[in-house]
Amino acid sequence: MKKKLALMLTAALAAASLTACGGSGTADTRAAGSRAEGAGEKAPSGDGSEMVVAWWGNQVRNERTQAILELYSQQNPGVAFDGQFSEWADYWNKLATAAAGHSMPDIVQMDYKYIQQYVNNDLLVDLTPYIENGTIDVSNCNEDVLNSGKAGDGLYAICNGINAPALLYNKTALDEAGITVKDNMTMDEFIALCKEVREKTGYKTNIAYNNGENFIEYFLRANDVVMFEDGKLGGTADDYVSYFKLYEDGIKDGWVVDPSIFAERTIGSVEQDPMVYGSNPETMSWCAFNYTNQLTAIRSAAPEGVEIAITTWTSADPVKSDYLKPSQFFAITKDSANPDEAAKVLDFITNSVECNEILLGERGIPLSSSVADSIAPKMDETSQEVIKFINDVVSGNSSQINPPAADGSSEVNDLLNKLEEQVCYGQMTAEDAGWQLFTEGSKIMESKKNQ
Repeated sequence: MKKKLALMLTAALAAASLTACGGSGTADTRAAGSRAEGAGEKAPSGDGSEMVVAWWGNQVRNERTQAILELYSQQNPGVAFDGQFSEWADYWNKLATAAAGHSMPDIVQMDYKYIQQYVNNDLLVDLTPYIENGTIDVSNCNEDVLNSGKAGDGLYAICNGINAPALLYNKTALDEAGITVKDNMTMDEFIALCKEVREKTGYKTNIAYNNGENFIEYFLRANDVVMFEDGKLGGTADDYVSYFKLYEDGIKDGWVVDPSIFAERTIGSVEQDPMVYGSNPETMSWCAFNYTNQLTAIRSAAPEGVEIAITTWTSADPVKSDYLKPSQFFAITKDSANPDEAAKVLDFITNSVECNEILLGERGIPLSSSVADSIAPKMDETSQEVIKFINDVVSGNSSQINPPAADGSSEVNDLLNKLEEQVCYGQMTAEDAGWQLFTEGSKIMESKKNQ
């Protein structure tokens, strides 16, 4: 999907260049999609008093976003909005078409994977001057999350929701056995805990079996390794051997779940996760490697009477590995007739408590910690717990998230899952799996770079 969208944007921009030379095709390009269906079929807005804002999402997001735009108009007479929303795939198709016709919305919802692409094509406004002159206040924003909107020396997008890696666990079972769990566990502490849990409760551990593409990157960050570099895998083969050793040693020592329990389950399904699904501790896990936005769903799927608690993922260096994950961003496009007013809207979304009392964290926990704390009492108990976890546990003990993975990462992750399965079934050693992932994965990344 990522490559397809990149090619689509490239083709659309090439078409725009041709029509600009010919002088007669711009109107046709702008008419390529239906304005009523969303994402940016607009003519320049004259004095800029009406701004087009586009986003993807569901009906709840649509209603809440429309409501905050109406609130902004009430507080700023003379400023009106044309709010446009689409489903995920349609959104990017229409945005690419709008980019080709130089008719992008004033403000667009942006995804982490595509910021660099849009900046490379000179489509987004650098927000740095608006931060420096105080139009956009970032004084209560986590710097690492803020920097995730950077490309080169500029800041081109403001995050509007935060998630974080979260190890969810069966607190009821562990409490009954007198076992406590600490935040920011090292890998050695985690392994010792897994063995204790197995001995005292019978429960084993699922280390994101065949669903560990995020965990392996987290694991490698402890050694200052970024997994997906330009045209290769980062680190050395030994780094990947160490990752597979977790599974090999865990299976051998009896504390990692047997892979056979997944034979008739949908991996990644909340309802079929071995922490909440299974007939006995032998086929279940005491924990699950998830993200904070999955806590509500896991709690809903848990058996009655089972309390699910939250802590951090495990790492040899928790501060290096852990990170805050941006859910989505807002950005101002170069086609905006009034970028100054658009910057005020971004500040409103970031810092207005009244605005966020309407949004209520639908896109994730607010970027501003003070706003997050202010709206917490209006949110459900689980959301309040997530806010506290992000602000008190993760924010001060984490590092900048990795750059978006380059083309080829999905194929490498498919290979990762296949090798992990063979290790867990005893068909391959961790040593061989690590070397194969490193060598073949690097070849995949290099081939994609040269395409």
